[in-house]
Amino acid sequence: MVNELATALKANGTRAVGLLSQLIQTPSFSKDEAAVAQLILDFLFENNVVAARVQNNIWAKNAYFSNEKPTILLFSHFDTVKPNAGYTRDPFVPTIETGKLYGLGSNDAGASLVALLECFLHYYAQPNLPWNIVFAAVAEEEISGKNGIEYLLPHLGNIECALVGEPTQLQMAIAERGLLVVDGVASGRAGHAAREEGENALYKALEDITWIKNHQFPQKSTLLGPVKMSVTMIQSGTQHNVVPDTCTFTVDIRVNECYSLEEVFQVLQDNTQSDLRYRSLRLRSTMIPLEHPLVLAGAALGSQPYGSPTLSDKALMHCPTLKIGPGDSARSHTADEFIYLHEIQAGIDFYIALLAAFFKATPPL
Repeated sequence: MVNELATALKANGTRAVGLLSQLIQTPSFSKDEAAVAQLILDFLFENNVVAARVQNNIWAKNAYFSNEKPTILLFSHFDTVKPNAGYTRDPFVPTIETGKLYGLGSNDAGASLVALLECFLHYYAQPNLPWNIVFAAVAEEEISGKNGIEYLLPHLGNIECALVGEPTQLQMAIAERGLLVVDGVASGRAGHAAREEGENALYKALEDITWIKNHQFPQKSTLLGPVKMSVTMIQSGTQHNVVPDTCTFTVDIRVNECYSLEEVFQVLQDNTQSDLRYRSLRLRSTMIPLEHPLVLAGAALGSQPYGSPTLSDKALMHCPTLKIGPGDSARSHTADEFIYLHEIQAGIDFYIALLAAFFKATPPL
């Protein structure tokens, strides 16, 4: 293990792997993240960084923070999903084999978190930065909870732009689908099935579900493609010989940047007979312009822009936000999750170079 670290990592990479190993050892399921939050806070204190805690969110400003300068936020999450039944390894035992660090949360999004933290430490005590830097390690991302980045943001002051760390193979996710979850209730009238009595709510629901299945929104995104609607749950009936008077179903809708969530919901309401209710309008589609200095800085380093089909805390930001980080989204939530050691080091080096290019292109205001 020591030899692998020595050959794959610089000093900052070795420190990052050490912290990530501690994170893996400390369970941090969404809403149960207190221990990991304290671990990260202690790490910052040990490295002479003034930091603060807001619920289970940790944040810090660079040493020469000035209210006269604009601020960029570097953040990622440390909560994880629960390990699935396919694990062949202990998900809480960090193990390094053949250049890989195994463990729950190693790829999503522990590697991004520790790489962003090393980037923050690199710039922390530099006195003449053109921008302020704020680092944040946040909770509840995996459940889009309200006590994560959304709760923390009001404590951070003005943020002009942000980097959110997620496994993207260090490619730039400039756009991200929004999420709209809609619950439908079709109502009918109960009756005896043998006598063809009543009004079958299940059939009424199927009419609406068929419309949802076949409908195509006309505006398609070059980055994200079309709006995608999927009915993922349905429930009706109490016994075989009773015509059901109620049928409930749920629609998962992934929205491109061409439509607001409200517009999509209105289209559904106008074309279905069921009673529809949305769960939230928080998780909106987002896009950072191609001409934004962060994107231009990434492009200068060889990173390519793309549209991400997965949701992240980017959806909750109210400023231009670039999603980028080491690791592969395809590994997220899979059994025996891992991150390559060289990916962690590459992430640290990339983030440092990205900010250097960004600062060079955006001199002090």
